[in-house]
Amino acid sequence: MKSDEEIMEILEAFDLTGSYRDTAELAGCSPHTVAHYVRARDEGRLSTAPAQRAQLIDEYLEKLEEWVETSHAKVRADVVHDKLRALGYEGSERTTRRVVAVTKKAYRAGHRRLYRPWVPEPGMWFQFDWCDGPLVKGVKTWLFCAWLAWSRFRVVLATSDKTMPSLISCIDQCLRRFGGVPTYALPENVPRNIVGILWPIALCGR
Repeated sequence: MKSDEEIMEILEAFDLTGSYRDTAELAGCSPHTVAHYVRARDEGRLSTAPAQRAQLIDEYLEKLEEWVETSHAKVRADVVHDKLRALGYEGSERTTRRVVAVTKKAYRAGHRRLYRPWVPEPGMWFQFDWCDGPLVKGVKTWLFCAWLAWSRFRVVLATSDKTMPSLISCIDQCLRRFGGVPTYALPENVPRNIVGILWPIALCGR
């Protein structure tokens, strides 16, 4: 990367000679370097700042910022790296540590992240809902439908009602079929009285 003074000398020499080769001899560089800076000047994009290159971690920045903000900048870089790897990140731990440090510094300085679309983590959320089931011998049934974030795995269970015992039984069967217990459950359009009993703060809207 040339310094500001070197670039100015190259452009000045080119304006005098009008030749890439002659300018290269005067400035002590290659004709390709001369052509690069001349084209950049003519196109209005001349800059001495290093170009920002895309990094593997760029697409995971919103999740990283979320973890830093949720933990009030106390999350460890090694923990962040392990969580990013679970999301598919293949970069180095050194890069993760550097970005975490920068993000924490920005957080402590009062710069909060921009709120982007929600990105669920693998194994953290499952969501469930009720829908109409088929009539069985003229009797209405309901279908309990649950799905796991970051997975195509679905659980569909038939019930005769949507009472509290049925809901708890369905969640129990759902978790057994998942083979584990996610950190959070997100109900979708569950009756408000049930939500109020299961969770002190409702997780769904009207």
